[in-house]
Amino acid sequence: MERGSIEREIHIDARPEVVYEVVSRPEHLREWWPDEAELEPVAGGTGVITFGDPAAPDAKAVPLTVVDADPPRRFSFRWVYDEAEAATPANSLLVVFELIPSGAGTLLRFTETGFREKGWEAAVLEQQYREHVSGWDHFLPRLVTYVAKLVSTP
Repeated sequence: MERGSIEREIHIDARPEVVYEVVSRPEHLREWWPDEAELEPVAGGTGVITFGDPAAPDAKAVPLTVVDADPPRRFSFRWVYDEAEAATPANSLLVVFELIPSGAGTLLRFTETGFREKGWEAAVLEQQYREHVSGWDHFLPRLVTYVAKLVSTP
């Protein structure tokens, strides 16, 4: 089975400008994805997302580096790399949110690539890929639900 990328397409009933904010701004990210997010949403900006209570010893803090910040069309970042290193195509995964106007809403094209490039042994690659597929299949619908609540708020 191919383990090179994860790809999803989702229609969201909101303008690309709204969806862009939701996939790029820390105050929105923490509403549908990580428990905590700190990042500068500009190309070259860095930050950390945390899964779990940031004060708890089992919290998982993951550094990220923004690659593209092109509102309202594209937001991408590299993550899953050693925080002592700079993110590169050889040591990190690349997440891309491409936003395409579609009627009154947005077609979100999501991709995550770089699994094979990380150089993981086969069992680790398989486990990481499966965990990321499961994670995105959980979190992307939460993004849609969060945007729906956001745009319906008077």
